[in-house]
Amino acid sequence: MAKEKPRGDVINHSEEADYVAPTDPLLRSRLKWFQDQKLAFMVHWGGYSQWGICESWPLSDEDASWSRREVDWERNPARFRRQYFDLNKTFNPVRFQPEAWARFARDAGFRYLIFTTKHHDGFCMFDTQQTDYKVTAPDCPFHTHPYADITRHLFDAFRAQGLGIAAYFSKPDWHCPWYWAAGRELPVGHWRNPTYDVRECPDLWEAFVRFTHAQMMELVEGYGRLEILWLDGGQVRPQNGQDIRLGELAARARAVQPWLLFADRTVGGPYENYITPEQTVPDQPLGVPWESCITIGTSFSYRYDDAYKSPRQLVHLLVDIVCKGGNLALNLGGMPDGRLPEPGMRAALGMGEWLRENGEAIYGTRVCAPYREGRFGFTRRGNCRYAVYCLPEGEILPGALTVPMRAQSVRLVANGQALASEAADGGTRVTLPDGIAGSAPLALALCMGEGEI
Repeated sequence: MAKEKPRGDVINHSEEADYVAPTDPLLRSRLKWFQDQKLAFMVHWGGYSQWGICESWPLSDEDASWSRREVDWERNPARFRRQYFDLNKTFNPVRFQPEAWARFARDAGFRYLIFTTKHHDGFCMFDTQQTDYKVTAPDCPFHTHPYADITRHLFDAFRAQGLGIAAYFSKPDWHCPWYWAAGRELPVGHWRNPTYDVRECPDLWEAFVRFTHAQMMELVEGYGRLEILWLDGGQVRPQNGQDIRLGELAARARAVQPWLLFADRTVGGPYENYITPEQTVPDQPLGVPWESCITIGTSFSYRYDDAYKSPRQLVHLLVDIVCKGGNLALNLGGMPDGRLPEPGMRAALGMGEWLRENGEAIYGTRVCAPYREGRFGFTRRGNCRYAVYCLPEGEILPGALTVPMRAQSVRLVANGQALASEAADGGTRVTLPDGIAGSAPLALALCMGEGEI
């Protein structure tokens, strides 16, 4: 993920004014599919998980002030980079079970996967033929394992559970000699951008563009159906003099998979089919498709002593995002031994338990004014409007709730039970039955029959 300064209420967020809606009817229909899904399982995983530090970013001197806080064993940047780039030689996640990951994701209520096939450090979690810096190379001890091509086995396992696939791919590659070119370092040294002036080294840049196209096409042509190419590293853009000719690549990719969406995040324009706030939620609904990527713990990468959100926090976060028209991509970092962290899994499974009873108010819905009011969030599907009441920790439900929305009828989403209701205070007063009143669910979902809003 990228680390950038906030702009208003979001970071890493293209402005709505920069959004270019696709004109292709197939892509427009796929955006509707995307907006129906609501919940993605995002995974950051690579050699860095062995150290339990931030992914990739400590390699960049420009970002050292925030990314190297946990790097307390080595102060020399050059030596640290050599150590980091050698992590492939010890990466051996022998407890990795892709089918178990996929079953967990299904049970937690996720509808699509976003997996880091390659982060900025350039270590490929797929069997690319463009570099030997990959999990299937002979110098990686995991290369002899039956699941060595991690990306392939994850994608296959998640598809088998009915989930869609988004391939995260970093446009910058700090291991590639055509991006960070040894002996050609500018005075800024090792930073987010190429170590050389692209204008002065067009042949070097062209080699990098061809390398990037070849890797992305390997994923498109060789790893089954993809729904989304999720492209990180927004500094790689024509406006910065780093034109990878994404339009040319998109045409090639869509010749193979015509339905493919692109999330060229933070760049704007025709290949950012939806926008991606990072670690935050917009204050108001956005008028374009969007997806907030937020961690279940405190970091995108695995941390040994991380703190994780509770099921209640995850449900409330999901409600807040969905009622504003967005999707939520919840991230867990893979562990160095190949498992997912159990505390994060427990939290997500608690969210999944709530969704099994109340998912009608979440999946496939659209925004519905007044969106949020107090502890209520509102969504709509067809003629049914949903009011989801988010209970804070320690609060129990009263005998009645006043919903700030008028309705002719009210039912519980969880079991379809009709509830007594009457007009009151510009809304609807709903009497809660025994067994609900006095309980403390994560959130209470009500279906509000048609009536004046």
